[in-house]
Amino acid sequence: MSAETPIAPHDAVAASVADEQRKKDRLELVIAILLGIVSIGIAYASFQAALYDSRMAAAYQRGTALSTEAESLYLEGNQTYVQDAELWNQLLQLSIEAEGSDPVAAANAQTTSDVLAFQAVSEELAVAIEWADTQNTADPETYYSPLDSEDYLAALFGGYEETRAQADAAVVEGDEANDLSDRLMLYTVLMSISLFLLGIAAVVRQYRVQLLLVISGSAIFAISAILTAMVPFIGL
Repeated sequence: MSAETPIAPHDAVAASVADEQRKKDRLELVIAILLGIVSIGIAYASFQAALYDSRMAAAYQRGTALSTEAESLYLEGNQTYVQDAELWNQLLQLSIEAEGSDPVAAANAQTTSDVLAFQAVSEELAVAIEWADTQNTADPETYYSPLDSEDYLAALFGGYEETRAQADAAVVEGDEANDLSDRLMLYTVLMSISLFLLGIAAVVRQYRVQLLLVISGSAIFAISAILTAMVPFIGL
């Protein structure tokens, strides 16, 4: 029975050093790969944040333009409403005069009323007057004004309401894009911290410190990468 050949102390030390060096080489390779991945993640998050900023600016600009258009439509509708109100009051006055005891004055009032109705009453107001006459006939105890007709008001202010809704929707879209852009910028900062830690790990000589920095940087990057992936992708 032969005895085992003893390992020389210097051989054991050399083997341990070689094993330690192999672990450091593998870790440095992992660090190099992680540095590349984190750099790509930062570039992606920054690019997406820039695209969301562009979408935000476009949405706010569209919202401002639509809001201006809505205000213009409202002023136009309100001007028409005021003119129709004055016209309706004039027609009411003429209708009262047309029922007076003086036949000449009554005839003149009726003629004036007919001319005004033909020349100045719009189609929307004419429909509203018919609606008011029908309502007043059906319910004599309540006075219905054509200016209160929902169809008439929708004809005057419907464009304003629709455009205003579009303006509000554009602003909401801009707010959402701004929020997503801010979130991506935060994730970019987290990835930059991860990149910083990995950069330090690449120059540190102590293996345990390297490993701790790699684990910390990888954990931060993993969290920020997951959060970035949860933000909807936006293309060019």
